[in-house]
Amino acid sequence: MQVPVYNIEGQEVHKIKISDDVFGAEFNEAVVHQVMVGMQANARQGSAATKTRGEVVGSTKKLYRQKGTGNARAGSKKSPTRRGGGVSFGPRPRDYRQSIPKKLRRLALRCVLSSKAGEGDLKIVEAFDFKEAKTKQMIAVLGNLGIVSSTLIVTQKSEENVVLSARNIPEVITTPANVLNMLDVMSHKTLLMTEAAVRAAEELWGNGAKQGAKDASV
Repeated sequence: MQVPVYNIEGQEVHKIKISDDVFGAEFNEAVVHQVMVGMQANARQGSAATKTRGEVVGSTKKLYRQKGTGNARAGSKKSPTRRGGGVSFGPRPRDYRQSIPKKLRRLALRCVLSSKAGEGDLKIVEAFDFKEAKTKQMIAVLGNLGIVSSTLIVTQKSEENVVLSARNIPEVITTPANVLNMLDVMSHKTLLMTEAAVRAAEELWGNGAKQGAKDASV
């Protein structure tokens, strides 16, 4: 697949061929959904908790005598039916974590990257030659590229000036290519990658990565 590469002024400088293995894979909705649910579950803390009547601090003395008062029978002020008492069947700390196989995560990421490329939401910039961190400089670059929606900026490695220039722009986040994940890609309309980041992604999740793993196991 041939895609154009732009400079930070928004001018097309040349075209590059990107890997069909990473950016041209067939979209598998079931895999993407399964990985998305798993990643969202793994992000949950699972720390919500309420006290049962046995955990509430207070006296266990019977509130009033059993008969003769005209009130319902009551044995403890820690009863769930009373204010300040325990909670019946309330949330307890638990682990929501789901195991996501490595191959499944990689396939899901390739699916969403391919979807961005196929729908024209992937833009490739030659490089961010920022000599200093300035928000207005990043805003100008996004404007030059015609980007007006939420954007995920991917660089080959963390670039401080790029991160600082983008951090105050709403709905724009940055990430290095090696920690790119499916949820970040899906939650942003535009995927803006540097040319070096594209090559890093192909090396990490393309056929070259599979071949490297095979060679290492021999």
